Amino acid sequence: MKRNGFAPLLAGKTLALLFEKASLRTNVSFNVAMQQLGGQAIYLGQSEVGLGQRESVADIARVLSRYVDGIAARTYAQQTLVDLAEFGDVPVINALSDEEHPCQALADLLTVFEKKGRFHGLTLAFVGDGNNVATSLVQACAMAGMNFVIASPPGYELKAEVVERSKHWAAGSEARITLTQSPEEALRNADVVYTDVWISMGQEDSYEARLEAFEGFQVNRELLSHAPADAILMHDLPAHRGEEIVDEVIEGPQSVVFDQAENRLHAQRAILALLMGGEMSGAARA
Repeated sequence: MKRNGFAPLLAGKTLALLFEKASLRTNVSFNVAMQQLGGQAIYLGQSEVGLGQRESVADIARVLSRYVDGIAARTYAQQTLVDLAEFGDVPVINALSDEEHPCQALADLLTVFEKKGRFHGLTLAFVGDGNNVATSLVQACAMAGMNFVIASPPGYELKAEVVERSKHWAAGSEARITLTQSPEEALRNADVVYTDVWISMGQEDSYEARLEAFEGFQVNRELLSHAPADAILMHDLPAHRGEEIVDEVIEGPQSVVFDQAENRLHAQRAILALLMGGEMSGAARA
């Protein structure tokens, strides 16, 4: 769809953007994607809806299902998404939860494929917290056949059940999943270097503790030098420049961060076309 264009597959359809957490990329990319496909999106923030406070998640799901054709929910608790899907009658898209960020992972895979032309045999090295972004990435890499190595300080690793599930999928795709506490070791054979914020929305109370724990994990010129010269640099944004990453590398020649951000639009347009329009391109079906 990015290369060949697309039809107004969702003409007359409406997507509800149900957001407990504010966002730039997720909000705008879903809005624009719906417009491009001929539909419309309605933004519903926490102040308008009171998700789980003024009204139960189950009731909201059932009411929205009478009004809209799909829901993209950006929430704190993963269970909120589960409940929306259980009680609603329309497709529910995980636009981010505290546990996962699958739309980001799809855009990331698209970016890697555009830059490297394949998944098999590549290694993605993630430096930082085993958070929702890392969780979706390791699962995506395992499914696609791309090796995944993550360097995290003690206490900030990926959850054991996430690693176990990913290794199960990796066994079928011949990918390798590796955990280490050494960023330098993680980058040694990396084709893709990826980092994310150390302090996510809702974790502000642990700011000082996290800064101390992640000392030595900043992706700067010295650390990036441990990766091959043709490695690409990725970050899902927003970036806390001077913390997990520095200007010199995010603005440097290896960075594909803003191509990656653009691909949120293209990946989400495809998700919407598939879930709400029942359409896939021949390449996607293959």
